[in-house]
Amino acid sequence: MRILLVEDDKGIVRFVRKGLLENSFSVDVASDGEEGLQWALHKGYHLIVLDIMLPKMDGREVLKRLREKEIQIPVIFLTAKDSESDIVQGLNLGADDYLTKPFSFNELLARIQAILRRGKAAPLPSKLQVTNLILEPDGHRVFREKKKIELTPKEYALLEFFMRHPGQIITRTMISERIFDYHFDTATNVIDVHVSHLRNKIDKDFEPKLLHTVKGVGYVFEDKG
Repeated sequence: MRILLVEDDKGIVRFVRKGLLENSFSVDVASDGEEGLQWALHKGYHLIVLDIMLPKMDGREVLKRLREKEIQIPVIFLTAKDSESDIVQGLNLGADDYLTKPFSFNELLARIQAILRRGKAAPLPSKLQVTNLILEPDGHRVFREKKKIELTPKEYALLEFFMRHPGQIITRTMISERIFDYHFDTATNVIDVHVSHLRNKIDKDFEPKLLHTVKGVGYVFEDKG
């Protein structure tokens, strides 16, 4: 099970991460809200442990943006506030549970296990495959015809996004919102450049071609043969 911990307090990070690893969870750590949001958007997690008071973007805004994109990963809020209004606001935004600091690891673990037992956390696929192109989310590995393909983080995020939506038209606006910064200027050709680099790596020396441009709209990822 993969868990994302979004917390800027190094002491809390140490004891929560240690406890989760000892209980056989895989853990990624983000130290601010913007980083946490990007990780949550681009990687697959079974659950997020999210502090409310974070640098750059607070936890409520992170959760709000995830739910606006219909990403329903279970979220446990960590908060130094225990007023009823703060708790209600967090739950109304779509949080599944909350813990008030200070807390024990055993209490956090019990909350995590309870949420996972409810079945809200859908199992992640061990691999994504379109014809002879394979992406392994757990190891961030990509293969085509059993040949490993080295991608930059942005190229990997693009490919995973395409492969999770095969046969669907993906617009540049969708890419800018999911892969790039929210203030990214869609009038530039940066997206086209990244897609071109990705296409050269996954399509140039292979058949069938998978990454196609839809003129004036965006892209579609499929075998048109």
